[in-house]
Amino acid sequence: MTDSKYFTTTKKGEIFELKAELNSDKKEKKKEAVKKVIASMTVGKDVSALFPDVVNCMQTDNLELKKLVYLYLMNYAKSQPDMAIMAVNTFVKDCEDPNPLIRALAVRTMGCIRVDKITEYLCEPLRKCLKDEDPYVRKTAAVCVAKLHDINAQLVEDQGFLDTLKDLISDSNPMVVANAVAALSEIAESHPNSNLLDLNPQTINKLLTALNECTEWGQIFILDCLANYTPRDDRESQSICERVTPRLSHANSAVVLSAVKVLMKFMEMLPKDLDYYGTLLKKLAPPLVTLLSAEPELQYVALRNINLIVQRRPEILKHEMKVFFVKYNDPIYVKLEKLDIMIRLASQANIAQVLAELKEYATEVDVDFVRKAVRAIGRCAIKVEQSAERCVSTLLDLIQTKVNYVVQEAIVVIKDIFRKYPNKYESVIATLCENLDSLDEPEARAAMIWIVGEYAERIDNADELLESFLEGFHDESTQVQLQLLTAIVKLFLKKPTETQELVQQVLSLATQDSDNPDLRDRGYIYWRLLSTDPVAAKEVVLAEKPLISEETDLIEPTLLEELICHIGTLASVYHKPPSAFVEGSRGVQHKRLPGSAGSGESADSPDTGSAAGVSEAPPAVIPSQGDLLGDLLNLDLTPPTTTGPPPAPSSGMQMGAMDLLGGGLDSLMGDESEPPPVPQRTDTPQSPQLSHQSPSPPDYSPTELGGDLGGSPAMGAGFGAPPAAMPASFPAPVSGGLDDLFDLGGSVGMPMGAYSPPKSIWLPAMKAKGLEISGTFARRAGVIQMEMTLTNKAMSVMTDFAIQFNRNSFGLAPAGPLQVLTPVSPNQSIEVALPLSTVGPVMKMEPLTNLQVAVKNNIDVFYFSSQYPISMLFVEDGKMERQVFLATWKDIPNDNEAQFQIKDCHLSSDAASSKLQASNVFTIAKRTVEGQDMLYQSMKLTNGIWVLAELRVQAGNPNYTVSLKCRAPEVSQCVFQSYEAMLKN
Repeated sequence: MTDSKYFTTTKKGEIFELKAELNSDKKEKKKEAVKKVIASMTVGKDVSALFPDVVNCMQTDNLELKKLVYLYLMNYAKSQPDMAIMAVNTFVKDCEDPNPLIRALAVRTMGCIRVDKITEYLCEPLRKCLKDEDPYVRKTAAVCVAKLHDINAQLVEDQGFLDTLKDLISDSNPMVVANAVAALSEIAESHPNSNLLDLNPQTINKLLTALNECTEWGQIFILDCLANYTPRDDRESQSICERVTPRLSHANSAVVLSAVKVLMKFMEMLPKDLDYYGTLLKKLAPPLVTLLSAEPELQYVALRNINLIVQRRPEILKHEMKVFFVKYNDPIYVKLEKLDIMIRLASQANIAQVLAELKEYATEVDVDFVRKAVRAIGRCAIKVEQSAERCVSTLLDLIQTKVNYVVQEAIVVIKDIFRKYPNKYESVIATLCENLDSLDEPEARAAMIWIVGEYAERIDNADELLESFLEGFHDESTQVQLQLLTAIVKLFLKKPTETQELVQQVLSLATQDSDNPDLRDRGYIYWRLLSTDPVAAKEVVLAEKPLISEETDLIEPTLLEELICHIGTLASVYHKPPSAFVEGSRGVQHKRLPGSAGSGESADSPDTGSAAGVSEAPPAVIPSQGDLLGDLLNLDLTPPTTTGPPPAPSSGMQMGAMDLLGGGLDSLMGDESEPPPVPQRTDTPQSPQLSHQSPSPPDYSPTELGGDLGGSPAMGAGFGAPPAAMPASFPAPVSGGLDDLFDLGGSVGMPMGAYSPPKSIWLPAMKAKGLEISGTFARRAGVIQMEMTLTNKAMSVMTDFAIQFNRNSFGLAPAGPLQVLTPVSPNQSIEVALPLSTVGPVMKMEPLTNLQVAVKNNIDVFYFSSQYPISMLFVEDGKMERQVFLATWKDIPNDNEAQFQIKDCHLSSDAASSKLQASNVFTIAKRTVEGQDMLYQSMKLTNGIWVLAELRVQAGNPNYTVSLKCRAPEVSQCVFQSYEAMLKN
């Protein structure tokens, strides 16, 4: 008879009967009773009343019965902690049982009982099991340490279990090694600064040896651990790759993906001209293709990972296009993902094949899939120029089918094709206009309106077409209303005499009858432009548009690097970093790929961080204009107006940057500064004679810039113009007089030797049509400077340089135009120093010191981002009085204190103090306790936030400890990175 009998009963007084059976003398009856109890527990009945009776059954040699009792114990120990203590003696006894299975069972159950009262009793049995002669017991004990650490981390550290766990990495049994790695990785994730997995070549060798012999899940743990290691050089990287490659042929797809992750990461360090590099690329394709023969759910996970791999290294799968062709019985989620990868792999060599497939897909019955297929044809046209004509004719064939949703998608993508290839395919406009009546989706209607407005001079009845849309203006979606407003203004500028009534009608609808602020604002802007300066209006509205690129849907490079480091995890399926979806992701670390061969980057483990701190991270090039470009209407082209005396550069709150992170210590220091006045805004259009007369516009069209990069009118006068309320000149540092007598002026003025990171390439020439920008940030005489080298690697002369910043955490903005006084000839480099202010608009960035920049020249507008060291923002008046320091340190909550280790630093405390003072980190006091120097330091940021520090320096010990306290704990990590960089450089 099966075990189902335990789940059915008709008797009354069940608990009472079970109690009697559990106390029976017969072993069989006892076992039957425990099975009934477990069955009741499984279906949700409360059998906690039987706890003492079930615990009594633990004293048995029967392994099956013991397993059942332990199962019950795990479930109810939390609700009956006092009773659970009764079981402790049995655990201790079972941990010394001659049968290794019972020893392992006892230690496993101990780890699962999450009761604080019991944990301290379990330390001794666990210590014995970690050194047990049987590997099965040792591997179980290793996992138990991670579980115990989760309940009581301090206890595990005090008992020395972490050191024992590290010793198990050298164990002779591969499964013990795998579990030790898994346990240490788990603990390290929740304590990112602990550096538990101190990976070095010897440890890596042991892990690779164990890799060949352990189970598939053990292999995954080891491979994930290997992925966190940064090899010293390309030879070590190649050696690891060679030993990991056999895992690609494993039957378990999780092992394959973990191996791919390791190889993708280590390939970054291999020179591309190496023979092995080409061999590795060929070896990576077959396992990825094999994953696509699994069931649909696994296929989807594989495809999401392949999508990332193809974006990073398309050459791996460039010859495997056919495996991504859609099968008729694929679920829709697999079809859509395959389609996306097909477009990424499309090239001149395979475009004919791809287009034939896509045309076939466009006749399918699944509406979502058909829409995506039609869009894919448009994306192919934009990506592979040689195929554009064939794509357009394919789209026209599809429009002739008159299938409503196919026609609408085709019109949307043809709009993009017009943007990519102006004045080439406009002959198809007549065919598009025939289908005007069938458009009912906002995106398609907006695309058609854009086409009519953009090519109004070629369409005889353009005014009638747009008027037909205007009849139901208030019923249209916002997207269509905005597009219609712009299209009619374009039409008016092209045919002013015929369309005056039409433009007045649409401006009236947009400004007076609409509740939508975006629509009203755009209406007012056009109204004022047209009423004051029609020539300027023409330059703005009919400006030449930048060409679009197919790469707009690529994942941003820094995010892609992080996701490559998470292949085979949920992050690679969501295409989001773990911090975006893991709740309470305190321990989630941002991972990056190592630098390529010969780049000279630090070869330490990722946990240790690079010596130069944040400034050494290669900046990400922002690929698509859409990421940064704000609305055109946000661009304020009026000159800055300043009244009254200019503010001093170091007064944080008066500089106009709001106190971003909540709580400088101004009130404590008695600095009650007034907030800047809020500019008043009016929403009614001025009559022409009263309107503000704009100055002559700059010599480039503002639409080329697409707005102020997501900023606001407060951003100031666009590119090159100084922001509002910018100090006219920076006051020179003053010293001498009574200040020096009372040691109040010691920190004013910039001491020599302030830390400035080495220059790094911010914008590679290949991403900017030949313009290469490398640079760094420096603080000189109280002024923050962006020091750049502009190199022209193109064949033509570059002129008309201008620069603009997106909103950022500390309000950094150019303090004047970019001074490039002479044209930059081919192969010429020039040095430029751009002074920066901190009065720009503020928006918290991720990471905090990220700066997004747009640079314009006579060729195009280019975008990049870089990270500045926070030490640039330490102001000269950052020295606190001792009493104020003491009171502030006590006043800031202990939760806001962060402690960091600075390794391999060989400076005395005095040398460290003077080095830090050069960068405006001021030592308030110093005391020596038991041979350890403790420096108490303060620094103040430009926005008024104070950071207090305690630096401990032990003579002869190269590792320093720095504790940081701040009302805005978000800045602590950045300050630590600057500390590390200042002390080591």
